[in-house]
Amino acid sequence: MWLLQKIGLLPLFIVVSFIITSCQTDRNEIMALGKKITVPDLTGKDVTMLYSDSTILKIKLQTPQMQKYEKSVKEPVTIMPKGLFVIFYDEKGKEATTLKADYGVRYEKSKRMEVKYNVEVININGEKLNTEHLIWDEQKKKIISDAFVKITTAKEIIMGKGLEANQDFTQYEIKEITGSIRVDDNEL
Repeated sequence: MWLLQKIGLLPLFIVVSFIITSCQTDRNEIMALGKKITVPDLTGKDVTMLYSDSTILKIKLQTPQMQKYEKSVKEPVTIMPKGLFVIFYDEKGKEATTLKADYGVRYEKSKRMEVKYNVEVININGEKLNTEHLIWDEQKKKIISDAFVKITTAKEIIMGKGLEANQDFTQYEIKEITGSIRVDDNEL
């Protein structure tokens, strides 16, 4: 130290020591460098997908952003991080049910779609389902939720926890009903 003071390098030594001690790297940052970054195999903006059977339109799905992962995951998935709007058509090709949500994931092999956040389903009778989480099983043609649900019909509002319904939402069962409110026509 005395030699550093004599030569005039003490201020430089202090600065270098400060820099060395303040440049410690977080262990988690180092560990993360070795991890593989997963990027989508396919991306799209303002996507509209049509599903038909024997030339009859069955489903129309619209999303502002789509990310498809196929190679880097165990099960191929399509993620719709900015929401989606789906129209289900009946056997005659008429609009039957709509579904919208702020986030969605479709699992390609298991033919399941999971939607979250501000989920709304409206059937052909005008009955509306609101929830924060819903699973649509395409193979069983059912929609399922374990979250809080609210169903608004022309005559009542029914609330509960959990729901199972057919995919066009014309027949449904609420698992744990927590409340039911009758509504006059003038109140809706």
